[in-house]
Amino acid sequence: MIAAQLAELIGVEQVSGDTEVVAAYRFDRWCLKHWQDWQGEAMETPACVVRPRDAADVRTVVRFAAEHNVSIVPWGLGSGVCGGVEPQPDQILIDMSAMNQVLSIDEDNLLLTVEAGINGLVAEEAVAERGLTIGHWPQSIGISSVGGWISTRASGQFSTAYGNIEDIVYAVEMVLPDGELVRLGKAPRAAAGPDLRHLALGAEGTHGVVTSVTLSLRRQPEMRRFSAWYCADMASGFRAQREVVQQDWRPPVMRQYDASEVARLFPDYVQDERCLILLVHEGPASRVDAEILAVESIMAKLGLNPADAAAAEGWMGHRNNVPEWGDLLEQGLIADTIEVSGTWSQIDAIYDDVVAALKTVPDCVNASAHSSHVYRSGINLYFTFACMPEDASVMGHRYLESWDRALTATAEAGGGIAHHHGSGRLRRDYLHHDLGENGLALLRKLKQAIDPQGILNPGNLLPLADAD
Repeated sequence: MIAAQLAELIGVEQVSGDTEVVAAYRFDRWCLKHWQDWQGEAMETPACVVRPRDAADVRTVVRFAAEHNVSIVPWGLGSGVCGGVEPQPDQILIDMSAMNQVLSIDEDNLLLTVEAGINGLVAEEAVAERGLTIGHWPQSIGISSVGGWISTRASGQFSTAYGNIEDIVYAVEMVLPDGELVRLGKAPRAAAGPDLRHLALGAEGTHGVVTSVTLSLRRQPEMRRFSAWYCADMASGFRAQREVVQQDWRPPVMRQYDASEVARLFPDYVQDERCLILLVHEGPASRVDAEILAVESIMAKLGLNPADAAAAEGWMGHRNNVPEWGDLLEQGLIADTIEVSGTWSQIDAIYDDVVAALKTVPDCVNASAHSSHVYRSGINLYFTFACMPEDASVMGHRYLESWDRALTATAEAGGGIAHHHGSGRLRRDYLHHDLGENGLALLRKLKQAIDPQGILNPGNLLPLADAD
C-alpha cells in the first residue's frame, strides 16, 4: 500500500516493492550483517525502495511519511560500516543514488555543487578535468556518496593537510522531517549564530535527508614526493609525527604502521621489529622540497632511520584495495577495523591497552594498528582485529566482544571512541564516553526538536532507550 501511494505521487518508475529489489537494501557494508547473511539468517526488508530524481521528489516522500507517520531510512551508496542502515517492513528506504549530477563547478571561487547521491570518485574526476581536486580521499571513495560523507562525518587519507569533510564542506541542502527544504551555508565564513551545517554533519540520516552539497575545492598540486621512515616502536613514531605537525609542516599523508602490520602489508620492507612511517608530500614545488628537508632533519634528530620511499609510493597505488567480508568469512575469519583518536599524551596508552584488550578475546589471531590522521593536538589510530573460531556460529559474539573491549579500553585511556566512520548501531551504546550523559541528553533534545515524530532513521545513532 505504501509503495502504491508513493508511486502515484512521484511516478511508478521511482518506487519499487519488488521482493528482489527490497532484499538488496537489507544492510550496507557492516561486517556483522554480512556474517548474519552468510550464516543464512533472515533479515527484514523495507516496505519499498524509493529513488527520488530531485529535491522535489524527496520533499514529496518526506511529507507523505510525516503525514502517515511512516519512518524513512536514507541510503547513499550503501558503503557504511557501522550499522546505520537496518530497514524494517513498515519503513520507506529512500535511495539517493539517482540524484547523482554535478550541478556546478565554480573555478573562480573554487566551489563544487553536486547532488547528494553522486559517487565520490565521479565528483573528484569531474573537477580533476579542470585541474582541481576536492582533496577528500576516503578509502571508500569509489563506492561512497558525497551525501554519505556528510552524514557520517567522513575523513579522507589526505586529511592532515586538507582537513576532514567538515573542513571542506561549504554548504548543505537538506529536507527536514516535516518536508521543508533548508540550505545551510552561504559565505566563506559566518557568525550568524551557530553553524547549522553541523545538524547534518554526522547525523547519519536522523535529522534530515541531504539533497545537495557544495564543497570548497583546491587546485591540483604542482609536485608530489614520498618519504618513509623506520622507528623502533609506536611511541617513538608518535613523537616524530607530533614534532612534524607541531613545527607546522603539513604532509597531507602521515601513516604509521606497527610491526605486525608492516609484516602483513609491507613484507618487502620489514626490518627487524620496527614500525614504519609513510609520508606523502605535495603542493608547490618549493614548499615540498623545504618540507622534505625539514622532515629529514626532524627524523634524524629523533633517531629514526630512512626507509625506501617506494613503500609510500606503493601504498598510493593499492591503498583502496581491501578484501570483501565474504572472502574473509570463507577463510573462517571475522574481522573489522576500529578508528579512534586521542591526544599525544594519551595515544601511547590507547595503542598498548587496545591491542592488549583485543588479544584477550577468544580466538583472536590478529590485533594491530596504524595511524592515519594527524592533528596538532593528537592523532588517530586504526585498529584491525581478526578472530578465527572453530565454530562459525560464535563469530558474531567474537566480533561484538572485540568492539566492546577496544572501545572500552580507548575510553578508559581517555580517547575518543569514533574518529570518522560515524556511530550507527555499532557505537551508539558507547556514545556517552564521548558526549557524556548531558551531551547525550542535548542530542536527544535536538532530535526531538527537529524530528518530533521520530520518523528519520529510528534506532540509529542514539541508544535505543533514548531513541524511542
